[in-house]
Amino acid sequence: MRLTPDAWIFWQHGLFKLNATIVFTWVLMAVLTVGAALVTRRLATGHERSRWQNLLEIVVTAIVGQIEAVGLKEPRRYLAFLGTLFLFVAAAALATVVPGYEPPTASLSTTAALALCVLVAVPLFGISGQGLGAYLKSYVRPTPVMLPFNLISEVSRTLALAVRLFGNMMSGAMIIAILLSITPFVFPVVMTVLGLLTGLVQAYIFSILAAVYIAAAARSSQPHPRPGAKPAVAA
Repeated sequence: MRLTPDAWIFWQHGLFKLNATIVFTWVLMAVLTVGAALVTRRLATGHERSRWQNLLEIVVTAIVGQIEAVGLKEPRRYLAFLGTLFLFVAAAALATVVPGYEPPTASLSTTAALALCVLVAVPLFGISGQGLGAYLKSYVRPTPVMLPFNLISEVSRTLALAVRLFGNMMSGAMIIAILLSITPFVFPVVMTVLGLLTGLVQAYIFSILAAVYIAAAARSSQPHPRPGAKPAVAA
């Protein structure tokens, strides 16, 4: 029994390995890319739209709504990054119904790569929205003593993102594999359905946490109201 798709080797030459994690990751990215191209090739602005366009608009609207609910202004600015994270993790979980497929998110290398994307995206969005100086000042607030703690926080939450997603996805695949070997067929099917639901929940949690981190970076340098200042009254 394989604990991770990293152990499934398709090809190896010296130190170079082509394992299931790499293969299924690239296959999944290719499917998502081709699917996006097919869905968006004939978009319509009238009342008559295809079912695929309606589904696409539902998904995009839902993601934009969640980003806005986190507190990010101009949610469509973050749609490409956060939406891609959600769709990749969700598709990796939903594709488990395909025989012989193993989700690449059950490998720590994949989840670590996704978490590193978040680690890089947070300061990029923070700097683009606030400027380099203002963003760097957020690491020494409220006092410069907080600098090492803020840096440790950046690293620890990235590690937590990777380990949380990896543990949940791998444990679900392991439970289904064990049940398939010791129980009748019907019960593992039910567990597979629950695994799909769990995968969608994990995709939601991962993308929402990424949005929360970005929102924290985007708001870190916003001016705070001065003591005694009166709130502005709309005319």
